[in-house]
Amino acid sequence: MKTISPKILLLLIAFIIALLISFTLFFTHTTSVNLQLNLIFVGFIISLVTSFLILFFVNIFVFKRIEQLLFTVKNFRSQSDKTIAKIESSNDIDNLDMEILAWADDRKNEIERLKKLEVYRKEFLGNVSHELKTPVFNIQGYVLTLLDGGLEDASINRNYLMRAEKSVDRMITIIDDLEAISQLETGELQIEPERFDVATLAKDVVDAQEMKATAKGIILTFPEDLKPIFVLADRFRIRQVFVNLIVNSVKYGKEYGETKISFYDSGENITVEIADNGIGISEEHLPRLFERFYRVDKSRSRDQGGTGLGLAIVKHIIEAHNQTIRVNSTEDLGTTFSFTLKKG
Repeated sequence: MKTISPKILLLLIAFIIALLISFTLFFTHTTSVNLQLNLIFVGFIISLVTSFLILFFVNIFVFKRIEQLLFTVKNFRSQSDKTIAKIESSNDIDNLDMEILAWADDRKNEIERLKKLEVYRKEFLGNVSHELKTPVFNIQGYVLTLLDGGLEDASINRNYLMRAEKSVDRMITIIDDLEAISQLETGELQIEPERFDVATLAKDVVDAQEMKATAKGIILTFPEDLKPIFVLADRFRIRQVFVNLIVNSVKYGKEYGETKISFYDSGENITVEIADNGIGISEEHLPRLFERFYRVDKSRSRDQGGTGLGLAIVKHIIEAHNQTIRVNSTEDLGTTFSFTLKKG
C-alpha cells in the first residue's frame, strides 16, 4: 500500500481538527441558528489558519532539516566509486530511510573490501620479504664462505661467485617486475601502440622457448597455414605477455604434453588463446590467479624459479590496452588463457 506523505497527513489532521472545533462550537452553543453557523465558520477558519501555521513551522524546523539531511546523505553516496542505485519516493522520510539503509550497506561492503585489501597487503609484504630474503641469504652465505678462506681456494671461489651472481640476478628480476607492475598501475609506464603482425611475434617467442619445451617433451603448436594477423598494440609489452604465458605453460605442463597457440576473429578485436593439457588449476585458485606473488603451489613455483609476478604483469599490460584476459582451467586436464587485442 502506498504511504501518505507526511505533509499531506498534517493537512488532513489540520482539516479534521478544524472540523472538530467547529462542531464543538455548534453543539455547545444553543443560540440562534445564524449565530451557530457563524461560530462554526469563524471557528473553522481560526482552527484551519492555526493548523496551517503549525504546519508551516513544522515544515521549516522538521521537513527542511529532513531535506537537508537527505541531500547530505545522497551527496556522500554519490562520492562513492560504486554505482549508486536510484532511490525515489514521493515521501522524503521514506527517501531518507532508504538512503541511510543504502549508505549503511555501502559502508558495510566498503569495510569488507578494506579487510580483504588488508589481508592482501599483509600477504604481499610477507611474499616480498620472502622472495628477497632467499637470494639475500644465499649471497650472504657465499660471501661469508669466501671471507672465511674460500677466496684463496680456486675450486671454490669462482663457483661461489657464480652462485652469488645468480642470486643477484634473481633479486634484479624481482625488483624489475615490481617496478613494471607499479608503473603500469600508476600509469607512469606509457603504452606505445603500433601496427604489427601478432602471429609472427608469437612465433618468435615460441622459437625462443622451443629448447625448453623440447627438454620436457612438450610440443608448441600453431594453426596450419597461419596468415599475418595485424593488431594495434605495444609490441614490446605484448611480447612480455606471450613470454610469460608460454613459459608458464612449459614450466607447469605435463611431460610430452602440448601447448597450442590459436587466433580468432572477434569483430573489432583479435582473441589470442594459449591452451595446454598440463596439470591444470583447481577452481578455488582461479579468482586470485592474477594477484602479485600469488602461487597455486608455493613450493613447486619457487623450485621452478618464478617470481610469482608474471601473471600480474600480464593482466596489467592487457588492461593498459583496454582489453581483457581470461583463464579457464580444470585440474589434471589443462589451462587456457585467452586475451584480446585491437585489430590493426
